Amino acid sequence: MAKILMKGNEAIGEGAVRAGCRYFFGYPITPQSELPHYLAKRLPEVGGVYLQSESETAAINMVYGAAGAGARVMTSSSGPGISLMQEGISYLAGAELPCVIVNMIRGGPGLGNIAPAQSDYFQATKGGGHGDYRVIVLAPASVQEIIDLMQVAFDLADRYRNPVMVAGDGILGQMMEPVELGEEKEIQIPPRPWAATGRMGGEKKLINSLYIVPEELEQHNLKLARKYALIAEREQRWEEYRLGGAKLVLVAFGTAARICKAVVDRCREEGLAVGLIRPITLWPFPQKAFEPVIGEAERFLVVEMNLGQMVEDVRLTVNGRRPVYFYGRCGGMLPVAADVVREVKKLYGGEGQ
Repeated sequence: MAKILMKGNEAIGEGAVRAGCRYFFGYPITPQSELPHYLAKRLPEVGGVYLQSESETAAINMVYGAAGAGARVMTSSSGPGISLMQEGISYLAGAELPCVIVNMIRGGPGLGNIAPAQSDYFQATKGGGHGDYRVIVLAPASVQEIIDLMQVAFDLADRYRNPVMVAGDGILGQMMEPVELGEEKEIQIPPRPWAATGRMGGEKKLINSLYIVPEELEQHNLKLARKYALIAEREQRWEEYRLGGAKLVLVAFGTAARICKAVVDRCREEGLAVGLIRPITLWPFPQKAFEPVIGEAERFLVVEMNLGQMVEDVRLTVNGRRPVYFYGRCGGMLPVAADVVREVKKLYGGEGQ
């Protein structure tokens, strides 16, 4: 199959179109601006709609309206823009509306900078808005995986009637890699009997997240909790890299995981039994990935482009059975493979085993 060279942000757009997305509402912000730029041209080619909103707050509410009418819809932003969307994301989760939200994470807090970071992990996985809700979070690590996961993202959103976030970073958005697109196929979007498409003599359809009576809101929350438990059981995704015989297991996602693969290879060459678990779903966190290795692994080292966020989920998963260490860079700085190797050797006492 022929390959073409694509930038990560453009690959997100092409992957969305091939997944059947026909509506995009968003506002440009670096480092994801190439994505709306790409879709501004691409969506009209397939009969879709691209609309640049006046703000990120407006964009997420337009997504709410389109999703409520049964459309396959998405938005994208970064850093401060995603923060502005949090109220709308809570509304989408509360109303059980499927959509995809892309966050190409940049340095923060505040305006921060436009360099790549992973400091929005808590915001994405713990619910950045108000209320008891969850968003499915996917973390690609290559341009090819970006394309592949866009189909997964829309399918999961429909399957569970829930927002899905694709969490990348400035490097993934800006890098160019060869990708296989395959043949463009017609997508059959699942029926949406709940969508507010007009009564037309049928039953009344109401898209809503407002429950004034406390007993009713409690029941709604319990219903959502059952759905989230089902997602957590069924949808954990991860990649294992050279875990056989690993005494020390690195845990990293996205760009940090690419760096850690080089670390694993270098350590193996030097006789250090090191492997990698790469979470693909940040929520649900892939706890199942740890059980097969917990018996042989002596320690875990979590590597992130932040000051330590996913490491909390690793510690909860390991639950004191093994020590969990952390190494990170923040503010748009990247972990350097040589520095991570140095950290590994510290934990090994400087000697291969």
